[in-house]
Amino acid sequence: MKLKSIILSVSALSLSFLIVALKPADKVKPKKFTSQIDSIISVMTLEEKIAMLHGNGFFSTAGVPRLGIPELTYTDGPLGIREEINRDNWNAAKWTTDSATFFPNGSAMAATWNPALLYRYGEAMGEEARARKKEIVLSPAFNITRTPLNGRTYEYYSEDPFLNAQLAVASVKGIQSQHVAACIKHYAANSQETNRNTVNSVMDERTLREIYLPAFKAAVQKGNAYTIMSAYNKFRGVWCGENEYLLNTILKKEWGFKGAVVSDWGGTHSTVAAANNGLDIEMGSDGTYEKWFFANPLLDSVKAGLVSEKTINEKVGRILWVMQQTSLKKNRSAGEMNTVKHSKAVYDIASEAVVLLKNDVKLLPLKLSAVKSIAVIGDNATRKFSTGGFGAGVKAKYEVTALKGLRSKFGKLASVKYAAGYKPAYLPTTNGQRGEPDNATNQQLIDEAVELAENSEVAILFVGSTREYETEATDRKNLDIPFGQPELIRAVTKANPKTIIVFTAGAPYDLSEIKKSNNTIVWSWFNGSENGNVIADVLTGVINPSGKLPFSIPVSLGDSPAHHLNTFPGENLTSEYKEGILVGYRWYDTKNIDPLYSFGYGLSYTNFAYSGLKTDRQVYKAGDKITATLKLKNTGKVSGKETVQLYVGDVKSDILKAEKELKGFKKVSLAPGQETSVSILLDVNDLAYFDTKLNKWVVEPGEYKVQVGSSSKDLRQTLMITVN
Repeated sequence: MKLKSIILSVSALSLSFLIVALKPADKVKPKKFTSQIDSIISVMTLEEKIAMLHGNGFFSTAGVPRLGIPELTYTDGPLGIREEINRDNWNAAKWTTDSATFFPNGSAMAATWNPALLYRYGEAMGEEARARKKEIVLSPAFNITRTPLNGRTYEYYSEDPFLNAQLAVASVKGIQSQHVAACIKHYAANSQETNRNTVNSVMDERTLREIYLPAFKAAVQKGNAYTIMSAYNKFRGVWCGENEYLLNTILKKEWGFKGAVVSDWGGTHSTVAAANNGLDIEMGSDGTYEKWFFANPLLDSVKAGLVSEKTINEKVGRILWVMQQTSLKKNRSAGEMNTVKHSKAVYDIASEAVVLLKNDVKLLPLKLSAVKSIAVIGDNATRKFSTGGFGAGVKAKYEVTALKGLRSKFGKLASVKYAAGYKPAYLPTTNGQRGEPDNATNQQLIDEAVELAENSEVAILFVGSTREYETEATDRKNLDIPFGQPELIRAVTKANPKTIIVFTAGAPYDLSEIKKSNNTIVWSWFNGSENGNVIADVLTGVINPSGKLPFSIPVSLGDSPAHHLNTFPGENLTSEYKEGILVGYRWYDTKNIDPLYSFGYGLSYTNFAYSGLKTDRQVYKAGDKITATLKLKNTGKVSGKETVQLYVGDVKSDILKAEKELKGFKKVSLAPGQETSVSILLDVNDLAYFDTKLNKWVVEPGEYKVQVGSSSKDLRQTLMITVN
């Protein structure tokens, strides 16, 4: 009997098993779906196919019940699995079983410089998604940090495409190890929230290829991401959700993407253009589902010959391929929520994310037996960060605040007293939207904080930002520390010279005065459910901080490239990326501008010595592999972790290049006095630039400077290699 006849006669359950039995994903070539998928599509009606291409709920798309094809279910990502909402609106469903683990924010995870931890994050996210019966997780998000003011900098990874790529691949593989689809986002050139629904991002091809696409390419080709989300913005005048060049030419044809392209929620603007130019699934549009662009209007467009049924079949085939990896996969685990293993993953990620910015008088780590009274000051000491602002949050099963963590750590050994010092507030508006921060000082709260600091051996000042202030849909206006906190910081520091600043944020701020006036500064983040325990363990030395900044912190906003060139937020709804490839440290190094804190910066309670940098040979050609080795020694008295960073610069180039670029890194753990050999492998082809005239990657012959060190500015060893 022919396969088609079998399909027509089998039950829905039997067909589900047939779909499960399709060939493994690694044998499916782009746009050439297995005969089984083609056969399934052949027995579907046009109406059934169209129904699979748009939302039938706020976080679901339709299946085909008569054929046993289930719905696809979605959930918001990066910080954890979002609480359940009603099927047809954004209101919470008020379940009692949808609490989830709160994971550190994106820039916090990037600060670990540890792909293995990103895999564990993804694995735990996948397990929690499975427990909630979700097939697609809208994560990871890893757009480039072009401006420090971006409201979603906290959600993204870093300013560097190489670091982003390594972390994105690990995160995607972790999520998908649980047979849950990662939805990488936001593709592409999504660099600001100001006018995000209308802004046109314009850049040259080299900038696109070298800065804004590498992490997406790696997530697709190395991570095998099952789905990708198109961004809200326009790219070169065309919405990303209907951009032929981004979606068809690059993503599907060049990169061989096998999965489905999902619109950002409400990010679809047309029927025919979006359908023909590469969008596969429309989500989050307004109005009744039948009126969405990919609903009845798409059905009418097919019947009118404006969109071919072949195009529809390809989209359905991609969705079925995603289902093959997820909902129709055999022997999938049931998943699990809020486990001890997940809490341990959060703790380990958070512990390697904390960055020690300054420890001049060695006040840290605090000795438990030596400190008898501690003043804990600042609203952030008692604030929780799992929710807040616009966009996805997490209904956390639990979240340990900094104050709770410190009280638990010091127990009966010391007096731990608290003063708020300030309260976050916003100026009123007439449009109902959140206003700008109210930066007026509350003298009564400051006086209470000063009195407590004066009568305590040590003051720990928890200041910085909040999830309400750093939020989707809104960019900050400046780098100022909000809510009148600068005056509080000055007063407490004056009252007690043993003041430790713990700055909580997910994006850069103006720390110039703090750096000048304070001798002990710790950078924390929206650091997950275990935040308070991690802070307590860092301050007391149980954890030796090993985080490295994933972005540069400028001295002033005008030093940042997009602002220096006055291209943010753009004019006439167009943001021209005039800085080109010189983003982040590439800009600061090439333009000889010193940032306040450099990319990759982070201190330790111990010291590390670098020596003996060498490569396996001195002369290479395109396609060769380079093995760089060096000796790393812990010269201090405590164990610690160091991230060895390898940068490469073209000594003399015929075109503009950055002074140096990150091309490798490795995180190493060493006991006191221990020395080890560190090897970093890179490909000569990774030294290529994108030649816009030849429209291909080119390795320029000549001398290259290879440098290793502790940050982009703290480079300890240098050698030269030649590429012929």
